[in-house]
Amino acid sequence: MSLVMKGFPPKKTDQATLGNWRTAPFNKWGFQHVREIIPSANIANNPKDIWSLTKGKDNLSSIDIETVMESTNSDAVVVLQSGKLIKEIYRNGMDENSQHILMSVSKSILGLIAGKLIEIGKIKADDQITSFIPELVDSAYAGSTVRNLLDMRSGISFNEDYLKKDGPIIDYRFASNWNPVPADWKPQDLRSFMSTLTDTLQNHGGNFQYVSPNTDLLGWVFERATGIRYADLVSELLWKPLGAETSGYITVDRIGGARAAGGKCFSARDLARVGMMLADGGKREGHQVISEQWVNDIENNGDQKAWAQGNFYEVFNKRDMKYRSKWYVQQTDAPLIHAWGIHGQFIFVDRSKELSISWFSSQTLPVDQIAMERTFSVIEKIREALS
Repeated sequence: MSLVMKGFPPKKTDQATLGNWRTAPFNKWGFQHVREIIPSANIANNPKDIWSLTKGKDNLSSIDIETVMESTNSDAVVVLQSGKLIKEIYRNGMDENSQHILMSVSKSILGLIAGKLIEIGKIKADDQITSFIPELVDSAYAGSTVRNLLDMRSGISFNEDYLKKDGPIIDYRFASNWNPVPADWKPQDLRSFMSTLTDTLQNHGGNFQYVSPNTDLLGWVFERATGIRYADLVSELLWKPLGAETSGYITVDRIGGARAAGGKCFSARDLARVGMMLADGGKREGHQVISEQWVNDIENNGDQKAWAQGNFYEVFNKRDMKYRSKWYVQQTDAPLIHAWGIHGQFIFVDRSKELSISWFSSQTLPVDQIAMERTFSVIEKIREALS
């Protein structure tokens, strides 16, 4: 039994801190209590307008989901179909109200905000990033577009190795407020960090190259385009129209800059509602939240060649996939749209079966391909069981 954060106060050896919250065993507590470790901004729901979920028939008794969850250090699974709650399982102290960090599933949420802002005319996909952020005219982002960053096809050189102990990714964590800052480190925030990215790997619009700061930069672009801080944009454009059951929140840096790439924290039910909305062509109970055109674009577009020649092809075991507007799409008989975050966070969407599955974990490794394959395997069994 874990003793992390037990007692009043907990023993020093059992305390989850800014220095250990993403490492086992502290992450099991840390991933559900992020705002107690890192400053955050609220993503308000509308408690007077909640998307009510009625219970549906559980046809998944033949699938041992809990054993897979245990073997993958998973914390919560919620399965929705046609707006009905088919199954929910919680472990490690979670319940239906617990807010768990999404990690890079946060990027996919931003992809939906992008679609809404394009729909209402606040931005265009071919807008130059520096037209909103002229401060970056001398950075590697010069010449890149909103679409380049949405599809992870910018030219930025950035080594997204989660186990590295030095280099730009460590400065990125310092700037994000996610790691303790050494005494001799010059304080930065996410916005000032962007100007330090001056090296290029390829031309903008080339192969898929996963660069998390691209998403934080888009959050800044959205704020400049609208005059509204990013957390409030998520609330007004998605969380309230979605009928979220609980508020969410997002981690922020020293000057309130949102960690759009990985800092959102939501409940498993509400994350599943996001997937259910996508499965229904962007609708919530008949009301359009995100345009169906944007959802169709995610499912049907994206460059498979750019994906296959990109740096995540091996991570996903050479699957026939593409990436569009911060969402992954597997080219199975019926496309499987999904979002993924390190340490085992997922949304899975099968539009052909009106199916949404949210999946939270606190895996030890940032990228655990064995756990990922076990998760994908049980998802396929769920898809087969639910006609």
